[in-house]
Amino acid sequence: MRIARFSIDGTVGFGVVEEQDAAEGTPGPVLDIIKGHPFGEFERSGQKVPVSQVRLLAPVLPSKVVAVGRNYAEHARELGHTVPDTPVVFFKPSTSVTGPGDPVTYPAFTADLHHEAELAVVIGRLCHQVPRERVPEVILGYTCANDLTARDVQRSEEQWARAKGFDGSCPLGPWVVTDLDPSDVTVSCTVNGEQRQLGRTSEMVRSVADLVVHVSEAMTLLPGDVILTGTPAGVGPLNTGDEVAVTIEGIGTLTNKVIKRG
Repeated sequence: MRIARFSIDGTVGFGVVEEQDAAEGTPGPVLDIIKGHPFGEFERSGQKVPVSQVRLLAPVLPSKVVAVGRNYAEHARELGHTVPDTPVVFFKPSTSVTGPGDPVTYPAFTADLHHEAELAVVIGRLCHQVPRERVPEVILGYTCANDLTARDVQRSEEQWARAKGFDGSCPLGPWVVTDLDPSDVTVSCTVNGEQRQLGRTSEMVRSVADLVVHVSEAMTLLPGDVILTGTPAGVGPLNTGDEVAVTIEGIGTLTNKVIKRG
């Protein structure tokens, strides 16, 4: 199931994304608007709206984004690092989250903005100290993420708060897929149509289950919280005007354009 968050005529809601046959009306995907929210039992309203007629938003509004660094060995090596003995965990604030199609402003304090395509785990229920065997119970689903990074700032500052936490640094979308097996799917990134990153989640040093267990040992995760699982090799610079697209097999494509600060 694909669950999207959307805005239409000033109203924000959630809907299940369905493919519609051209014979049934407007071709292309439609949203079956749901009653309530997806973090529990919900009903489909039967009211359907073409996706082309709504604005897709970030699929969730997390209280926190918990990100994991150096979870692909080749990426660690390309930055001159070794694979850490324990996961490198950092936060991106809620204000870093933006949606599919939203412009990303190139921060004035960096001269080296990088893309990082990642699989994002969306938490579906309040949880803490999750046993490995119960990890699937706390996950709503998965979406695409771009862990945008001010690389020069990351290198010059011991803490990564500014380098990875600036406004708009965490595009998410286009929707949450609830029935994805995250163990071996393709993660890729293109810039202006040119492929930059290509990897598979099977190359992750630590699995989704490993990361949920590790993070939840330390903190309570709330419905809608997001865990970023790391990026494959091939990260690189972005320039004003670039269109960056993150595609994950079984989910879809998250596209954003980099704009100059006004």
